[in-house]
Amino acid sequence: MFGLNNRQETPKEKRERLRQQELKKNPGGALRDGFSRGENGNLTDLSGGMSWKGTVLLIVVLIVGYVLYKLFF
Repeated sequence: MFGLNNRQETPKEKRERLRQQELKKNPGGALRDGFSRGENGNLTDLSGGMSWKGTVLLIVVLIVGYVLYKLFF
């Protein structure tokens, strides 16, 4: 916490640090938690790790895929 560098911890780093602490306290809890929420996750989990450009690209690819599917099937 009180390291040699005095920079602020980013929200992403804080989430990762808290996740690692939770895994140390309860290693089996992560497995059960994943099954109770659903194995596949959701779109929020998918796009949450991407930049806005990646999210826009994903949406465009999904729309183009849907249009091509409707044209050929």
